[in-house]
Amino acid sequence: MDPLRLAWRNVLGSSFRSGVVFLCALFVAGLTLSTTLIMRGTQDSLRLAADRLGADIIVVPEGAETKVESALLLGTPNTIWMPADDVGKLAAIPGVAAVSPQLFLWTLSAAPCCSASQMFVVAFDPATDFTVQPWLKSHVPGGLGLGDAVGGSDVFVPFGEKYIKIYGYYLTLKANLEPTGTDLDQTLFLTFDTARDVARLSVTRAMQPLVIPPDSVSAVLLRLEPGAVTDVVALEIVQTLPDIAPIQSANLFRSYRQQMLGLLEAVVATLVLTWVLAILLIGLVFSMAVNERRREIAVLRAMGATRAFVLRSLLAEAGILALSGGAAGALIAVLATWLFRDALISSLGVPYLFPGPLELLELVAAGLAVALAGVALAAFVPAYRINHQDPASAMRE
Repeated sequence: MDPLRLAWRNVLGSSFRSGVVFLCALFVAGLTLSTTLIMRGTQDSLRLAADRLGADIIVVPEGAETKVESALLLGTPNTIWMPADDVGKLAAIPGVAAVSPQLFLWTLSAAPCCSASQMFVVAFDPATDFTVQPWLKSHVPGGLGLGDAVGGSDVFVPFGEKYIKIYGYYLTLKANLEPTGTDLDQTLFLTFDTARDVARLSVTRAMQPLVIPPDSVSAVLLRLEPGAVTDVVALEIVQTLPDIAPIQSANLFRSYRQQMLGLLEAVVATLVLTWVLAILLIGLVFSMAVNERRREIAVLRAMGATRAFVLRSLLAEAGILALSGGAAGALIAVLATWLFRDALISSLGVPYLFPGPLELLELVAAGLAVALAGVALAAFVPAYRINHQDPASAMRE
């Protein structure tokens, strides 16, 4: 008889035992995969957000570090201004290859002059920008003119409209950037000239005008020369301009990374405890099962079945339950994470980017492997022990 067929018959023959192992595998795989999906999605989102900025150092007003991180990551409206003269001073610092200022703006909340409520708007200088401009060259060859904008992946023109309206100003959406899982996906990017034009016309078109203080910027992005040491340049910036604060790209979103690490430690501890308890329960169930099947195993051995055949059939039974339960758990984890990702972002207070198809397949395979390894480990000990018992003794019991 085929070991797999024998294993399948045993699975169908004991619904209670099979159900318990199935649920344990489902729970282990589902919890493992959902935890991995959340952590991986958060890490990818933070990494892509930092890469989108494309800067080695971001310079902001002193004390505004957290505000800038919240603005860039979560689109939180903040009033952040620093003298525009600092741009030239930063460019003169040894090791700095390029500097580019940005303005952080936002739309009015629930105002009829705006297409979206509290849309985060970033204005950049096309002459110096090295973050958006490279992308524009390949996607919008002509660049952005007056009244043009590009948006994050979630920015769209309202249904039935041809333009995005902010402060009574009509903007043409030229293209959308790739998703990052952060509120940069809901951010509108436009040039300095367009931002100033919006501010000028908002005086007569909007309920509340857009105010951009003269000779001011919100932040300055720095790209360093090859070989320049980030720590040394950051220290030079602090010594030269004590009223501003440099944020190194490696330290960007540090508070969110620390929050994620704290959450990860708690989740991993819970996951390990759950895994151990599930393995113990599966081991107990299989121990009871093989004890009940002593005579059956002894008969198989008496009929010529080898120890290897019996062991393979028992492990095949565990594998069938592990893979079926793990697959169900993986499916539930993927669907739950996808359907409730917005609630996760809101409750955890961190950004999230759902993995792509290939990465998702890898994570699902890892979840199934964890379930299979756990169930096989729990089933191996009782299966090995009963398989090495003397058949004659088992048949007399």
